[in-house]
Amino acid sequence: MKVFDFSTDWWQFVLMAVVSYLIGCFNFAVVIAKLKHKDIRKIGSGNPGTMNMSREFGAWVGIVTFLLDAFKGGIPAVISFFIYRNTVFAGTGVAVSDVTRFFCGMFVIIGHVFPVTMRFKGGKGVASTLGLMWLCVGTENPWFLLIGAGIMLTLLVTITLIKYGSLCSLVYVAGMAAWQVIILLQRYPVFSGYVVWALMMIFAVVLLVWVSHRKNLIKIFSGEEHVTSFFKKKKKKTSALNKEETK
Repeated sequence: MKVFDFSTDWWQFVLMAVVSYLIGCFNFAVVIAKLKHKDIRKIGSGNPGTMNMSREFGAWVGIVTFLLDAFKGGIPAVISFFIYRNTVFAGTGVAVSDVTRFFCGMFVIIGHVFPVTMRFKGGKGVASTLGLMWLCVGTENPWFLLIGAGIMLTLLVTITLIKYGSLCSLVYVAGMAAWQVIILLQRYPVFSGYVVWALMMIFAVVLLVWVSHRKNLIKIFSGEEHVTSFFKKKKKKTSALNKEETK
């Protein structure tokens, strides 16, 4: 078992923060929309995320966007897990990977929501956060990957039935985060500073996603929120022939 001395190896966290943030700044919705010669930030709701992509370009484009953003949120965390999984912080029994996973994930989400490449106006971070929590619990137990996939599939079904995508997504984000918190609390019944740090980062990620949806929440509670649809809106076209028939 290797030992990580934060007093001398702190620079590794700085490197992880910078790389993870830059990864988060890459917005797949914007890229995919540009391939279709459109700017997703100027159509629909203007949000470069899964829901808007689904409404404007169809369900399959939305699903692809969701998966790409999900893996963007989780892969840096998984990479850090494999790098530090056999390392503990000096003087503790806390695995370094239990901190780096959420450290990398947090900066990816920050980059996604506040990308320097888009004047700090990005997406709302739901897909990336769900991907982060999904792949993180997958590092705990490979079977959790299947359970997590099932949970996200139920999210799709729930949104389809209830029609309030923002509220459903936020509830599932909180639920996935709670799952990871329970795992950490079982592993470390006695808190240390590093465990508290990991828990605080999970909380910070969830809070950031909820705050980025504050306008949606206000609309929901005031009854003004529009229903969510994964399917492309059909534009009404009136031909000259139909106009003549109605005269």
